[in-house]
Amino acid sequence: MSETIRRGGAEAAGGGMIQPLSAGTLAAVVGFASTFALVLQAFVAVGATPAQAASGLLAVCVTKGLLAMGISWRTRLPISIAWSTPGAALLIATGAYPGGFPVAVGAFLVASGLVILAGVIRPFGQAVARIPMPLAAAMLAGILLDLCLAPARAVAVEPALALPIVVVWALALRFARPYATPLAVLVTAVLVFAATPLPDASWATLAPRPVFVAPAFSLDALVGLAVPLFLVTMASQNVPGLAVLRANGYTPPVGPIFVGTGVASAVASVFGGHLVNLAAITAALCAGPEAHADPRKRWVAAAAAGATYVLLGLSAGVAAAFIAASPPILIQAVAGLALLTSFAGAIQAALADEKARMAALVCFVTSASGVAFFGIGAAFWGLLAGGVMWGLTRR
Repeated sequence: MSETIRRGGAEAAGGGMIQPLSAGTLAAVVGFASTFALVLQAFVAVGATPAQAASGLLAVCVTKGLLAMGISWRTRLPISIAWSTPGAALLIATGAYPGGFPVAVGAFLVASGLVILAGVIRPFGQAVARIPMPLAAAMLAGILLDLCLAPARAVAVEPALALPIVVVWALALRFARPYATPLAVLVTAVLVFAATPLPDASWATLAPRPVFVAPAFSLDALVGLAVPLFLVTMASQNVPGLAVLRANGYTPPVGPIFVGTGVASAVASVFGGHLVNLAAITAALCAGPEAHADPRKRWVAAAAAGATYVLLGLSAGVAAAFIAASPPILIQAVAGLALLTSFAGAIQAALADEKARMAALVCFVTSASGVAFFGIGAAFWGLLAGGVMWGLTRR
């Protein structure tokens, strides 16, 4: 089927473009609205100022949008690009290192280099792909656990503000599932602007401005942030993203995709952005029948999603001001609601294999514990502890 898609790609530009254009626009809007608060909170957690956080959001939106447009047009395949949502959760769980945001940017740059190596050096990419899926899923679940507890904590601390958000999310999940998190974000915005309106001075700084951040390098951050960021992005975004494409009959060029996302991530990093990668969840909207009945025309959906992300990046200043004005517990609650599905999927994948269950549990509890040794965060130690247990139980 993939050869047919390639041969017919040149015919994709004609006729019936409303469906793929609307599907791509919807994928981008849902992807942005569902997790932009999480991404901004992640940048702030590792030491970014509001201006640097807005610059980082702008950078990842523009780079992933341009990359999606370019690679989809070049290959005539619906290759959707997204930011690393699990990576953002990792940043929040890890927190700031000594040296602040420049050290985090250095870790982003190193992680980008590792992605490029995975595309250039096939044995390296294959070695990463051979990390047992139960352990990768358990590490992700451990990273997400604390964030997924935030909605309950928010209801306990700010019931008047948090409870309406949770109720709207739950009702939307029942009757309009794709819009559950965007509606929760909308309710949060209304509550925040009603309770804590933006100061007059902030309206003058809402236009997004790229802010160059000179990277700094720390061994602790390289081991405790760069390596886990690379691993969780590869295991939780790139591998599922490839699976979505292959399930819909496409054979994407793996090496060039990794090199492209790595280079785009490196460019975004010096302006405060973290990794961009293959989309996993919203990819189905662009690669599946919802985008177009003809598989040869679905690449237009991915390109449309990329163009929409570039436009959404222009709202980065407004988004950052919204985050700065919001009570942190509310932003964490919205992020937790957005990540519940990811957490459920990670737990299910971690515990599916009975023989691997104990190793996965060791990885999960260690990653969720928040412990840090020698300045290295819990995600790395969780993967290491789970790996040791994997070896012991398998032998």
